[in-house]
Amino acid sequence: MKKYKPNFNKPSSNDDQGVRAKKHLGQHFLTDENIASKIADTLSYEGYEKVLEIGPGMGVLTKYLLEKKSDVHVIEIDTESVEYLESNYLHLRGRIHEKDFLKHDLTEIFQQEQFAIIGNFPYNISTQIVFKVLQMRDQIPEFSGMFQKEVAKRICEKEGNKTYGILSVLTQAFYEAEYLFTVPPSVFNPPPKVDSGVLRLTRKNNFTLPCDEKLFFRVVKTAFNQRRKTIRNSLKILNLPDNLREDAIFGLRPEQLSFQRFIELTQMIEPYAISGK
Repeated sequence: MKKYKPNFNKPSSNDDQGVRAKKHLGQHFLTDENIASKIADTLSYEGYEKVLEIGPGMGVLTKYLLEKKSDVHVIEIDTESVEYLESNYLHLRGRIHEKDFLKHDLTEIFQQEQFAIIGNFPYNISTQIVFKVLQMRDQIPEFSGMFQKEVAKRICEKEGNKTYGILSVLTQAFYEAEYLFTVPPSVFNPPPKVDSGVLRLTRKNNFTLPCDEKLFFRVVKTAFNQRRKTIRNSLKILNLPDNLREDAIFGLRPEQLSFQRFIELTQMIEPYAISGK
């Protein structure tokens, strides 16, 4: 099968192409073709036909996505980048969405279809991107991309570690999380001050929790908001009966509980708590 080759001249710098990295958008343009190709290969492209790339910039990753057997859409808030993509990636016509990913209703693009998400994510909104993916987990079976390394590690971290937290538990309750590889600052323009990390999330076959999901989110967030305290003290706000709080699980700190134990905790609390409070 002949691979599609967009009209793309590899730039020596972003300024040569008239697209400036904007600090307020958290932009760091990837310049390494090999890493771009490697990131494109992190998705399986199975079980869905559509892929959404967040923040394509000048399309260094996009062109490798277009070589896959998938229907590629991109969402970009930067007008300069949109103009560049429209001029150089004619194959994407009608699938370049000049929108804010965090604010846009993605069902306007995909209706109720399944789709994957990929990208070199701006550091300043990367955790918000993950939370939106969790909200839309019914439609997103696969997700991969580049984060600040410490954020990527935190998402994939297991219980018992200091970096394990809210994002770790909530993500791992619904997805298998894998940290794939580290990317140095030197392959970006402008280079960030820290390493980046690429991860992959694969939705679990059974991603419906055996407990009240709103209460589960509430319990996890409440526990980690006072992570140095035991569960017994951090969940005082729920006004649970004393006999329940005597259970051994309440003597642990939140970072000691796997997502499965948080599910068990939620099941214990469920008869006594109202998730909507």
